[in-house]
Amino acid sequence: MDVGGTLYALRTQRGLSQRELARRCGVANGTISLIESNAINPSVGLLRQIVNALPMNLSEFFAFEHIEERKLFYRAEELREIGGKGISYRQIGTNLNGRALQILNEVYEPRTDTGKAMLHHTGEEAGIIISGEIEVTVADQRTILGAGDAYYFDSNLPHRFRNIGKEPCHIVSAATPPTF
Repeated sequence: MDVGGTLYALRTQRGLSQRELARRCGVANGTISLIESNAINPSVGLLRQIVNALPMNLSEFFAFEHIEERKLFYRAEELREIGGKGISYRQIGTNLNGRALQILNEVYEPRTDTGKAMLHHTGEEAGIIISGEIEVTVADQRTILGAGDAYYFDSNLPHRFRNIGKEPCHIVSAATPPTF
């Protein structure tokens, strides 16, 4: 089950922000974000606490079937935040099951990066830098890209993104298949 996707669907269906749901159940709003992005799996106790704040019970939560219509257009506030720790990844669409493409509106705050460990996963990814600059490392190649520059590589190659600048870096990217 996609616990994060289900929580996101139920929270937005009820018109709650992550911050409001976190306040109602007494947890940090970062916790809600991590659960919704499936970065962490909540304990049964924590999930019960969150679900009670919706309000509903666990059996209703697990029985919920969110069938997302295949939307054609998305308003800025409908993009799903799946990032954290100084990096914003705003995804087009909430549930990418059955989809072949993931598109992200990314913002890297100054001095943030994707981590010391290099990323790698199946597929390809590409992006264009809208503003700021970003250091991109792919395998043994490293370069700094600025506004208007772009990248496109096989995601099986180890890679890393790092904002070495003093201003936020804004990127629009695509990955196939979806990786988050």
